Amino acid sequence: MIVYHGAGDAVIPARHQPWQVLDYAASRDAALPALWRGSGLDGPDLPPAELRLTPQQYLQLLQNAARVLGSADTAFMLGQQMLPGDYGPASAALLRAGSLREALQILAAGQCLLSPLLCPRFREEGALTALYWTDSYGAPGQLPFLAEMHMTALASMCRWLGGERLPWRFCFNRTRPRYTEQHEVHLGADLRFDCHLDAMLIDTAWLDRPWPAAAPAPAPPVMPAWAAATSPSLLTVLYDYLLARVRAAPTLEQTAADFAVSPATLKRHLARHHTHFQAELDQVRTHVALYLFQTRRADNDAVARHLGFHDATNFRRSFKRWTGQTPGLLREALLSGAN
Repeated sequence: MIVYHGAGDAVIPARHQPWQVLDYAASRDAALPALWRGSGLDGPDLPPAELRLTPQQYLQLLQNAARVLGSADTAFMLGQQMLPGDYGPASAALLRAGSLREALQILAAGQCLLSPLLCPRFREEGALTALYWTDSYGAPGQLPFLAEMHMTALASMCRWLGGERLPWRFCFNRTRPRYTEQHEVHLGADLRFDCHLDAMLIDTAWLDRPWPAAAPAPAPPVMPAWAAATSPSLLTVLYDYLLARVRAAPTLEQTAADFAVSPATLKRHLARHHTHFQAELDQVRTHVALYLFQTRRADNDAVARHLGFHDATNFRRSFKRWTGQTPGLLREALLSGAN
């Protein structure tokens, strides 16, 4: 049975990241009532330990903070305090991480606690390692803000635990903003935009370098009890499902059957997350194509075969529909940035 929760389910502890947002906003003299609006938090006191917000409420809180603070550095400053955080065993596991590889494994395992709004996905391919994020709850208008916050969180944590600034390359699924000063201050100068996914790339050689601040006996990279305490989101589970079957052209009908719902019900669930089945499938196909272009330097014919297209012409037509660009041009841009 496929288990998941939706954007309207109360699964995010208010005392974790939501309270950090309120605390930061208060430190910037923000008007708190404007921040509480629609968030489920309506008072200045620390929320009770048992209070949980829905992802929709947490997204509303972030949207309020961005609007009320009105500063270009808000996402980056919130990211700096996000990890390792104070989330009990999950944060303790991050603090014990002995290397970048262990930290990424812990982050992926504890995604529901450590990174609830964006799902981190860790891929290693030869000399290149990628960490990219997918939307957990369907918040397309907030994705640039969320990507900046999450990338800053990971980069800051790695710099602290690793004792140095790691040579990440940052890819953003957005057009280049007019000003990138905050990106450069918090992330560095190696920035790329119009990438069709939000990702951080790094040479694989950095994965297993020992971190000087690690405890003598780091936690093993296994699925601990705290990592399984909350089921993943619908969009996260659906992405994993489609990714595993991307070469077999999954259909709405078969997917709904495997999720034990009718096609109409799955459509309704996805509509509540501001998306639909074809958009989710196209996203997975796009990400796989970009991954093959970037890491394996695959050509159009190879990617078309991998994705189950009858020929490269159909693939090129579909890829342009997905991204607005031809695969050749985008592949050249990706490879030129990798050199």
